[in-house]
Amino acid sequence: MKPSSAKGSSTKQGGKGRGGKAKAAAATRGGTAGRASSGGSASRGGSKAGAAGGGPRGGSTKFQSRGQGRTGKVSPTGAPSRKPEKTLGGEQVEGRQAVRELLLAGRRRVREIWVASDLDDNETVQDILDIASHERVPVQYVARKRLEAAARSEAPQGIIAYANGIPEADLADFVRRVPGRPAPFLVAVDGVTDPGNLGALLRCCDGAGVQGVVLPRHRAVHVTPTVAKAAAGAVEYVPMAMVGGLPSALTTIKDQGIWVVGLADEGERELFEIGDLAVDGICLVMGAEGAGLSRLVRERCDMIVSIPMLGRLSSLNVSAAAALATYEVTRARRTPR
Repeated sequence: MKPSSAKGSSTKQGGKGRGGKAKAAAATRGGTAGRASSGGSASRGGSKAGAAGGGPRGGSTKFQSRGQGRTGKVSPTGAPSRKPEKTLGGEQVEGRQAVRELLLAGRRRVREIWVASDLDDNETVQDILDIASHERVPVQYVARKRLEAAARSEAPQGIIAYANGIPEADLADFVRRVPGRPAPFLVAVDGVTDPGNLGALLRCCDGAGVQGVVLPRHRAVHVTPTVAKAAAGAVEYVPMAMVGGLPSALTTIKDQGIWVVGLADEGERELFEIGDLAVDGICLVMGAEGAGLSRLVRERCDMIVSIPMLGRLSSLNVSAAAALATYEVTRARRTPR
């Protein structure tokens, strides 16, 4: 019998604390540095432009002294260096909304921001510039061709940020039950390789209050610039744990009394019938595009559910399926029992 827990909806992360930073940054408006012509570059905050196509390398001495990087240093007394923290990637963030959320979240060090010199101002762009100025993040105005050559997504929207990587979360923290808090609400991703799909899935997870996402270390996409852009900032708020083998991780999750529910075309019941499973603690498992759930992952699931398809097509895109599934769990948790 799976242990039950008190009902309640998950708390969305990242929603608080925005106002203070945004308002403080807004106070700096009016002092924006002039932009360079499209053929050259200009600095904001006294930094030097990074190498073309590769982003900042080193940066100014003054800026490097702010905060600590992810790699430890040997102390003057000869103490051992700090072990580098494992990260999920995400060092290059592209797109206006993704960069804005990176700055608002304040969870990792932003080394430098590149802005296309011919970029038209709008509210989001001005927010980025104001927050960067308030947080003393160097901003470089560079020619659009140079910025697009450095970009790794199809449409960087004239803005690229270079930051420390996103730290990995610990699976043990995901499955730990905390008195007074909702039971665990997790999503595991089985071999999703399309970065746009993963980004959209993460955005759904943030909106629905998912507490953690489990990603396989191999044969799956991680946090690339395209993922971060498609997630529209959700990578800053949704904790992600990387695991060596997803089947083993699902066994660990089950051992903690959390229901593991896979989504597939041929389910034992429909998604909308999961009922109390959603409240007791649940991990939804989303399969890869085309291939669906792998055999070993399917064998670890307590139940397979399907989304009813009433038209001619047999399935939904994985991010659309994730949106339906995560919000169905949220709906069930918010419904009085």
